[in-house]
Amino acid sequence: MASVAIEGLAKHIGKTRILEGVDLLIPDGAFAVLVGPSGCGKSTLLRTIAGLERPTTGTIRFGERDVTNLEPRERDVAMVFQSYALYPHLTVRENLAFGLRLRKIPEAEVTAKVAEASRMLGLDALLERMPKALSGGQRQRVAMGRAIVRRPGLFLFDEPLSNLDAALRGQVRVEIRKLHNELGTTSIYVTHDQVEAMTLADVMFVLNGGRVEQAGPPLEVYEHPRTRFVAGFLGSPAMNFLEAKLARVDGAIVAEVAGICVPVAQDAFEGLAVGRAVTLGIRPHDLAPVEPRAGAIPLVLELVEELGGETFVHARVGEHPLVLRLDAGFRVRVGETLHVQAAPSQVHLFDRETGASLRC
Repeated sequence: MASVAIEGLAKHIGKTRILEGVDLLIPDGAFAVLVGPSGCGKSTLLRTIAGLERPTTGTIRFGERDVTNLEPRERDVAMVFQSYALYPHLTVRENLAFGLRLRKIPEAEVTAKVAEASRMLGLDALLERMPKALSGGQRQRVAMGRAIVRRPGLFLFDEPLSNLDAALRGQVRVEIRKLHNELGTTSIYVTHDQVEAMTLADVMFVLNGGRVEQAGPPLEVYEHPRTRFVAGFLGSPAMNFLEAKLARVDGAIVAEVAGICVPVAQDAFEGLAVGRAVTLGIRPHDLAPVEPRAGAIPLVLELVEELGGETFVHARVGEHPLVLRLDAGFRVRVGETLHVQAAPSQVHLFDRETGASLRC
């Protein structure tokens, strides 16, 4: 096992800057997730860590070892790809053993390592099957098993669940986290799926435009986004954003939206200038129905999505669209007006120009 430290890493192809000024620190034994939209550079960063790509500038260290210029085989890493990358002409057992035999590992040790990986992943009944006879979830477990038998110092996962259906993704995601807990090996996992990122990560790195926009424990990043991008990327449905101006009512700072003065946490936004143009952010689940009163936002309901355990309501305040999450038992109808309000502590404010959070 080893920690991973990256400093000043950049990757340029011609005039295209894929990664720029990336700094990461992943503690030994942690499960780190690189998350972001397509094209943000997360897979390139993972491939650079693996040695499949060479950085333009910067350093990569595993523990005390500088591996920046080492070949992949010298880095002691194992990678799990989204395409499984199994040998179609070999059985599950032979796929698991292939890499070990290539390294001239004694056959008794190969048998023991294959048996251990098979036990961990529940593959015992599948060992004599060919890959074409396996489901997508079973193939992904075999791909993970092939990485496990090597017992590397670092596991790398490149969107391993993207080819699975929703039910299988949830199941294999749980298996991956259980596997990490059992092995304790440092892992780096790339995904564009925020649910995977939130549920798997010990530490999460949100990438945007080739840079790390924010890093930290998942709940900390979710609850205290430093930028509008992070706030909007994490959460489903996404955070509502409304254009607002700061005002002062009875000595307190408020955000004025479509003539409504929305209360904000005074200690979080002290010192902001009255009249400043800001972007107000509120998550759908932080809005609660209330009786008409000062500070409540009147919504005209345009669409109601009943999902069984919860209901999503699409509405409008002035010219701004807004999504509201309600408990399933709360009944509303299209065309009604519903007043909602968020606790001041749940109201986020962002600079209109830079997108940076204004929270103190």
